[in-house]
Amino acid sequence: MELHTTAAGTYRHAVVPVPADTPASPARRRYPWLVFALAFGLLLADYMSRQVLSAVFPFLKTAWALSDSQLASLTSIVALMVGILTLPLSILADRWGRVRSLVLMAVLWSAATLLCALATGYGQMLGARFLVGVGEAAYGSVGIAVVLSVFAPRVHAALSGAFMAGGSFGSVLGVGLGGVIAVHLGWRWSFAAMAIAGLILAALFRAVVSETKLALHAAEQGPSPVRPGIGYRAPVSTLFTNPAVLCAYVGSALQIFTAAVLLAWMPSFINRSYGLAPDRAGAVAAVFSLLIGTGMIICGMITDRVGRRDLARKWSAAMVFCAISLLCLGIGFGIGTGPMQLVLIGIGAFFSGGSSGPTAAMVANLTHPSVRASALGTLTLANSLLGLALGPFVVGVLADHLGLTTALRIAPLAYLAALAALMLGKRVYPAGLARLAALEPAPTTL
Repeated sequence: MELHTTAAGTYRHAVVPVPADTPASPARRRYPWLVFALAFGLLLADYMSRQVLSAVFPFLKTAWALSDSQLASLTSIVALMVGILTLPLSILADRWGRVRSLVLMAVLWSAATLLCALATGYGQMLGARFLVGVGEAAYGSVGIAVVLSVFAPRVHAALSGAFMAGGSFGSVLGVGLGGVIAVHLGWRWSFAAMAIAGLILAALFRAVVSETKLALHAAEQGPSPVRPGIGYRAPVSTLFTNPAVLCAYVGSALQIFTAAVLLAWMPSFINRSYGLAPDRAGAVAAVFSLLIGTGMIICGMITDRVGRRDLARKWSAAMVFCAISLLCLGIGFGIGTGPMQLVLIGIGAFFSGGSSGPTAAMVANLTHPSVRASALGTLTLANSLLGLALGPFVVGVLADHLGLTTALRIAPLAYLAALAALMLGKRVYPAGLARLAALEPAPTTL
């Protein structure tokens, strides 16, 4: 038993001996990957249920005579609920049990998606989409916590990146499959298919994953290393008092603004500007969603490489990604239809979410480990409210007054505000590190 003394008090820490390595059976080695596969599958179902709406926009607009702002509200209500409920529901999941929480969430959003298929008007659809948002609210944070608990720390970064990119891949499947199903079977079957997939995956997850098995595999990863000042917990207020962290929150949310616009409105843009049927428009738009997800992974890898020796370069990498997307999307939506337009929009889409990795890394690097999960939850809150919810809705309102193409041409201007936040963040980054270092006094071992 060791005692550690800080300004906050004296704490005991038991040093647990690490048992010698013992060979694991093939089944035990495969189990963590099975957990990842099922959690990733549910993440795909999550975003398929969320984004299938974009594929059926043309059908709903015609059937119910909806305005673009009403269509946008059906998308934004989900992101709004995710942003508001992520933190409280994540805390409840930690207390009530993560496995049970994940299954309940999946059943709720799948049932709500089924209600979307049964909706007879805008009001019912809006209520069903509200419930989709409630069900999906904490899945990302709780799901990645479950996955990381059964893997060694050395692979956490790669797993986190792959898990986050799953949102874009789920969007691809939701938009692509949703458009095809809507054309051949009707738009209601697009929602029904996503609901059925979610319920099946929820049942599989519940049958295979349990808290007991997760705890057993987590224990096999060995105890956490002893850190100085163990027992100290930073105040929650530190999530909002470090200027560099605030800049990362804002910069991340404003670059997600445009990526969210592309995910929500590209099917309608292709349908209206290129005259493609909804299923073909959805297939083309799915390519852009795939570019967004791929770009998040590759830009994160680039950022890790350029910031290997100097972490401040990650700010610069985020700014470069924003600038490229601003330039390409601004020109792309400003020129006439044709291959060159699609190429420019594709390049812009690839870099549109590229700053997500750098800004998340900065948030993690600038916050105390004891509140780091809360900091990343706050980042999710900012991304949801200022980006995922606000972006599609603002473009929908602008489209009602200016036309969709003009609205999409204006949307990338949000990158100017993102660039300003990131530039300020880089400038105050050294002060942010100093503030973090001064947060906890060095411990004294007795």
